[in-house]
Amino acid sequence: MGLLDIFNGMQNGPRGGRSTGGGMSPIMMALLGLLAYKAVKGFSGSSAPAGGPNAPAPSGGLGDLFKGGGLAGLGAGGLGGLLSGGLGDLIKQFQGAGKAEVADSWVSTGQNRTIEPTDLDQVLTQQQIDFLTTRTGLSKGELLAGLSQQLPAVIDKLTPEGRLPTAEEISRTV
Repeated sequence: MGLLDIFNGMQNGPRGGRSTGGGMSPIMMALLGLLAYKAVKGFSGSSAPAGGPNAPAPSGGLGDLFKGGGLAGLGAGGLGGLLSGGLGDLIKQFQGAGKAEVADSWVSTGQNRTIEPTDLDQVLTQQQIDFLTTRTGLSKGELLAGLSQQLPAVIDKLTPEGRLPTAEEISRTV
């Protein structure tokens, strides 16, 4: 199963029928954006996009994910690197917020633990939430509810061997 199959197959989740263009639902765009968020910021060399959280992301990065719902501008290698780095950073973010056992359950091969939107609100930064709500058109409540329902399954599918994949492994699934 390819990476795009994972995301396209999950489109009918929360707000799945509402499309931002290109057929991908806003919550699927948010999931991709969340996984790529830190990696893109690292490529830009700053802790925030120039102009604040609502400024466009660097060209060839996360901003391309939100332009017509396309992934083509990144290429397979770039997307794999973005997602593998973002996935690792996201797991570290959960660990730093005291939610390591929840995130670890998504990566491991056992049962996935759930996360409530209120807990997710404590894990994600306000900058991440603002960025994703601005790009997807979802309210904060819709975003957190959708992510809390879909994030465990997406991370589980991206880590089928019970570990974080390498950039090359993710690139092969695109």
